[in-house]
Amino acid sequence: MRRIKLEVAYDGTNYCGWQLQSGHLTVEAVLNKALSELLKEEVAVIGASRTDSGVHAKGNVAVFDTNSLIPSEKISYAVNQRLPEDVKVQSSVEIPLEFHPRRVKSKKTYEYCILNRNILLPTERLYTTFIYNDLDVKAMQEAASYLVGEHDFKSFCSVKTQVTDTVRTIYSLEVSKKKDIITIRVTGNGFLYNMVRIIAGTLIEVGRGAYPPQKVKGMLEGCDRNLAGPTAPAKGLTLIKIEYDEENLLNNNYDIK
Repeated sequence: MRRIKLEVAYDGTNYCGWQLQSGHLTVEAVLNKALSELLKEEVAVIGASRTDSGVHAKGNVAVFDTNSLIPSEKISYAVNQRLPEDVKVQSSVEIPLEFHPRRVKSKKTYEYCILNRNILLPTERLYTTFIYNDLDVKAMQEAASYLVGEHDFKSFCSVKTQVTDTVRTIYSLEVSKKKDIITIRVTGNGFLYNMVRIIAGTLIEVGRGAYPPQKVKGMLEGCDRNLAGPTAPAKGLTLIKIEYDEENLLNNNYDIK
């Protein structure tokens, strides 16, 4: 038995998220089907990030076990011939059988993109959230700075979350603008349910002038979902990458966040 690690990219527009759901098309279901057909055995992948419906990814991670003798690096090329155009495996490597992508310490990076112009640009409609009001990027940058570090992010997670520990660490949170696109890029040790979209929704409200940047500090301290801004639409969010350092990958340095 071998365990194979995949780096998976997908356009989430047509999918009801990553995770298997009866009667719905998901990225996990598409991968399982293609891998099972290729390897001629039942395959069930384990994903590192169970992205929501409509969320995209450039570098999600998944693992699966197989008895196949196909060289690990060739699996990505072979399975891509069976996958649709909106889901493609970027790389495949063999890893220790004990490795679990959600229990090993990692850094995750997401980007939330906003199209900030007077009129919607159709070519950007699937990958950005359209905001016609002029957003104050400097105010958004100041507000973002209060979220960097280790905090209790209870105010920035959905009330549907099932976890009890809502403390997370954000290593960096940057807001930049290039032409009509404002990008919120965040890297952390883990994210709560809808956390990045709530951060994005809050920063958008700051950019609109709904409240001053300093108010974000009170949102954090209040630990109440009602204090933070709205949950931004899913289509603006992309999982950019998940990084495991070599020591954690080989030695299973567990962190269940």
